[in-house]
Amino acid sequence: MTETETNAYDVVVLGAGPVGENVADRTRAAGLTTAVVESELVGGECSYWACMPSKALLRPVIARADARRVPGLRQSVQGPLDASAVLAHRDYYTSNWKDDGQVGWLDSIGADLHRGHGRLTGPRTVTVTGPDGGERVLTARHAVAVCTGSRAALPGLPGLDAVKPWTSREATSSRTVPGRLIVIGGGVVATEMATVWQALGSQVTLLVRGKGLLPRMEPFAGELIADALKEAGADVRTGTSVESVTRENGTVVAVTGTGERIEADEILFATGRAPRTDDIGLESIGLGPGSWLPVDDSLRVTGHDWLYAVGDVNHRALLTHQGKYQARIAGAAIAARATGETLLAEPWGAHAATADHTAVPQVVFTDPEAAAVGLSLAEAEEAGHRVRAVDVDLSTVSGAGLYADGYQGRARMVVDIEDEILRGVTFVGPGVGELIHSATIAVAGQVPVSRLWHAVPSYPTISEVWLRLLEAYRDA
Repeated sequence: MTETETNAYDVVVLGAGPVGENVADRTRAAGLTTAVVESELVGGECSYWACMPSKALLRPVIARADARRVPGLRQSVQGPLDASAVLAHRDYYTSNWKDDGQVGWLDSIGADLHRGHGRLTGPRTVTVTGPDGGERVLTARHAVAVCTGSRAALPGLPGLDAVKPWTSREATSSRTVPGRLIVIGGGVVATEMATVWQALGSQVTLLVRGKGLLPRMEPFAGELIADALKEAGADVRTGTSVESVTRENGTVVAVTGTGERIEADEILFATGRAPRTDDIGLESIGLGPGSWLPVDDSLRVTGHDWLYAVGDVNHRALLTHQGKYQARIAGAAIAARATGETLLAEPWGAHAATADHTAVPQVVFTDPEAAAVGLSLAEAEEAGHRVRAVDVDLSTVSGAGLYADGYQGRARMVVDIEDEILRGVTFVGPGVGELIHSATIAVAGQVPVSRLWHAVPSYPTISEVWLRLLEAYRDA
């Protein structure tokens, strides 16, 4: 294609990850013509370099850990994991980094896919440069939705590019197991990838600048996970900064703030995310390239009545499931505005992403798992709520003892003592990822504590922790 083509649509979606796919799904369901622009693989970061490959890698690790805690089974699973089989399992869940299936799904909903690099070139206008260098101009009658996600943010250490460090992409797609791996960071990517590669045979050194792991969760979450990583053989060091990194004869050398040299085969930087907005033409509409895009609760960008920013790019909640939630809200809002329907933008309305503020769930798939929704105790107090935290040792629950010998875990419920509703819930322990949706319903639904007494947990399940939490709140 050598000549510029122009195509008009109702909606143009920039980015075909799970967020962009969901925006397109909702706008197409409303009868709006929709174009989707993607420069890499349809399915985005989550499908190929984040959620799916990381959880495929983690599942055998967690299953083995659980099996080792079950009488009659533990002796059968004492050997090492079959790393080749685990990596092949990961490859299967990434479709071997091919997007045919997801392209077929876009076709099935009637959305047009335009492959290439898309840039805003004015209001309601996206110019796509294709793989062959040709250009197409896409115009949007109603909305452009920026769903370009985020990328790993690397620190400004001199010479870092020459070291060729791992980011989350390399950590989830590596074809081999490094003998030694340094992991920089203490968040979700750092703890999950430390868990994976230590279990697959790497000697992991986890270097954390702060006081502990998972700083956005209750402190006990990071403490329990740090203890488990150490027990698994990882070297976990908090309060440790990295001042320089070099690669000498193939070996990575990290020098800490105290001058200590740590050697490894690879180094992973899991030190935050940056928006993928540096080269999408924001300057053409008066916005700063590389910036996060502030939005209202219908996901419309401040000051632009036709522009939406959905998912990581708005910096509200950098989680795939939350981005997909936003996409459902944004798609419905775009459709309502396009067809002249009344916008239901009040809190918890059909066109307001209210959960972003009060009920964001997250699971960290380490061993033990950590799962939380809503506000931590510190966050609730900082927000001005009058709250009380109620803690329960999960090992006191019958279902936990049946799940695993020597079960270790903890639960916390943060209760607003004025409204008698839950502001936040945190679980840490094997298998707790499947508990968090019940907590999400309680927090998002603002279910009164008095009504939660009537939500009877089945016996003997780990969910009986809800009864223990309510009893502890009543008896305190």
